[in-house]
Amino acid sequence: MMRKTPLLIAGALAAPASAGTISVTIPRVPVAEYHRPYVAAWIEPVGGGAAQTVFVWYDIKKKGNEPGTKWLSDLRTFWRKGGRSLTLPADGISGATRAPGTYQIPLPANLKTGAYTLYVEAARETGGRELVSVPLSIPAKAASAAGKTELGTVTIR
Repeated sequence: MMRKTPLLIAGALAAPASAGTISVTIPRVPVAEYHRPYVAAWIEPVGGGAAQTVFVWYDIKKKGNEPGTKWLSDLRTFWRKGGRSLTLPADGISGATRAPGTYQIPLPANLKTGAYTLYVEAARETGGRELVSVPLSIPAKAASAAGKTELGTVTIR
């Protein structure tokens, strides 16, 4: 008789379906010295509550002795909402900076039915800083907002 281990059973239950998808566009900024932006996204319940980080893109393999996390405080709102207490790198949410383009990120599957706000913040060395907010409801309904300089369109599907 073959016996299933608890690890296999837990692994099978740990993969719920995503609540939706976030699409984030990083525009090409016409400047002489372009640096990829640090970008972070988090979700907050509309009625108040703890912020949940969705992703944070930063310079993971920074050259020299300074850690890439040193400049995360330039994402001022993210830093105050929980970035400073986040242990990085964090599995499933942290990654390297991204080149201009559009990126698809799944919404966390553990969101309960309700109203939230998605925040996406970007900051670039020798560049600007921008924060875009998008209303989010679970079950997910389409919504979008657009940045003006450091972020392009942020869409929820």
